[in-house]
Amino acid sequence: QVELAESGGDLVQPGGSLTLSCVASGSIFGIVAARWYRQAPGKERELIGSIASDDTTQYVDSVKGRFTISKDNTKRTAYLHLSAVQPEDTARYYCNADLKTTGWGTHSYWGLGTQVTVSS
Repeated sequence: QVELAESGGDLVQPGGSLTLSCVASGSIFGIVAARWYRQAPGKERELIGSIASDDTTQYVDSVKGRFTISKDNTKRTAYLHLSAVQPEDTARYYCNADLKTTGWGTHSYWGLGTQVTVSS
């Protein structure tokens, strides 16, 4: 069984920072690529950034320069580091990763999300 689980969400003050983790478990070789999404109340889920197999990253303009995505396959973990957070960053954050499994190729998996609330 292959699973993806986010953690690290919390209440953080405006201007603060936070690091979210996305841990892959099960019969996998590792994380090929990953994407982070977020969904605020009453809004659609939006893609905010991604990391490719060669560690190339891309971000939407609203988070560029403030958020950083990375991955560490020795820990089977992708990360989203948030800095200079603003109240509009309040949302549930989701990880979507392409995992190379040991027996059935590479497939896309979703976690259940972790809540980030920015408030003073």
